[in-house]
Amino acid sequence: MTYLAHTAHAQLGALGLGCVGWTLTAAALGLIQWRVWLVSDREVITSGVAWVGIWRACFHSHTHVTPGLRVMHCRYISPTEAFTPPEIVAGQVLMLLSLLVGLSGNAGGLYALRNVYFGMEKSSPIRSAFVTAGALCLSAAAMSIIPLLWNLSSVVTNQTITFPPEFKMPQAPDSQRVGCGIGAGMVGTVLMVVSGIIFCTYRLPARSRRLDSGAGGEDNPAFESHEHL
Repeated sequence: MTYLAHTAHAQLGALGLGCVGWTLTAAALGLIQWRVWLVSDREVITSGVAWVGIWRACFHSHTHVTPGLRVMHCRYISPTEAFTPPEIVAGQVLMLLSLLVGLSGNAGGLYALRNVYFGMEKSSPIRSAFVTAGALCLSAAAMSIIPLLWNLSSVVTNQTITFPPEFKMPQAPDSQRVGCGIGAGMVGTVLMVVSGIIFCTYRLPARSRRLDSGAGGEDNPAFESHEHL
């Protein structure tokens, strides 16, 4: 078996970055702090701050409390409702797809690293596995960056959402700012891009590329004693 462990140190680091990036993307998907609305009327929103995520709109209140919550009112944002803006619908769909594709990319990277660190047979598609993993990670990043930038633009331009009365949300905030949900998603997306690029840049050494033509390679020391039994 050809010894290739010394050729994939960067890709091992890329797998770590990809896992962290995927985790941050998953966290961003569940956070309600995508948009932070600041309101002056505190009769209902007692804290003066409301949070709008891609799945829920919430705020602290002493007068309207959602069952099961102590001092918070939350309502689910359905993608089929007429009031739901397109950037939130895009976030609901594309962020979920990004998680699935990113998970596949990290799994592909793990498979390629397994072949590298545990020896390579002639038929092992290491280079193809790394390129596939990288392409999946880059695709996941592309899927997540679209709703992240779209919602970021909506906050910067102070666009509002016409919530139904049951949400108890104002027609428009006094001001709004970017929440940690978008920030976490952005960091996760950058890490997925870096991971994907590093995966795609993997190159087999010349000696390993000659395996198909019958040339021998350097044996993996971990398997020498086992192969001679």
